[in-house]
Amino acid sequence: MLRFVLGLGLLALVFFPVLARAWGPSGHRIVAQLAEQRLSPAAHAQVQRLLAPTADRSLADVATWADDLRDDRSQRALWRATSTLHFVNFTSPGCHYDPPRDCPDGRCVVSAIKTYARILGDRSRSDWERAVALRFVVHFIADAHQPLHAGYRHDRGGNRYQVQLNGRGTHLHAVWDTPVLASRLLGWHAYAAELARTPLPVARGTPAQWAEESCRATRDDNIYPRDHQIDAAYLARMRPLAEQRVREAAARLAELLNRELGRR
Repeated sequence: MLRFVLGLGLLALVFFPVLARAWGPSGHRIVAQLAEQRLSPAAHAQVQRLLAPTADRSLADVATWADDLRDDRSQRALWRATSTLHFVNFTSPGCHYDPPRDCPDGRCVVSAIKTYARILGDRSRSDWERAVALRFVVHFIADAHQPLHAGYRHDRGGNRYQVQLNGRGTHLHAVWDTPVLASRLLGWHAYAAELARTPLPVARGTPAQWAEESCRATRDDNIYPRDHQIDAAYLARMRPLAEQRVREAAARLAELLNRELGRR
């Protein structure tokens, strides 16, 4: 218990970003690591070829790239062009995805996954275009499985839902960004190895259905604490759901990459 309390104290000191990043770096890398372990030999070879011109050697190495653009001045224009592609806002608790209403002009994570998957699988495109698409696909599939990236409330995915974590103010999205998974007190390598002990679920559904699942989780799974208090019990209660979504994201990412990159 003391180790857990100390861990919460550390979380309170370091995890209060103004703009949250889905799953945080560790969560994104866990999704990527689990997916890469499930790639076919042909798809894995394609991943390695597309990453070869850079220092990146694995999907985990590029899992946070789409978020890192925010802090790279040389990529400011690309960040502005893609910043709205990390999420989708549903307009009612029915959580039914209606593209004209919920994704106008294709500016949402559901459309982004489809767009970049097509580019990734298009062998007529340059390796540079496909390598960029790979980075976006790895990141956006993980984003779509973070419940608060597909909510239905008018609170910017929990960014405006203020909570207290260990006696300090933050917002709900930031809690789901990192502390829910970090409460397991494992580094991402060890966490991925722990989750890999159980086979990944069968990959099913479409990007729209994945987002609808996330939306329903924000509606049905008590993600929003009514008293606005986040404690160890809340983190422990939410962690299985977060792990489930991470594992589903990994299975679906692997299936998509095998489909788009595994063709000869």
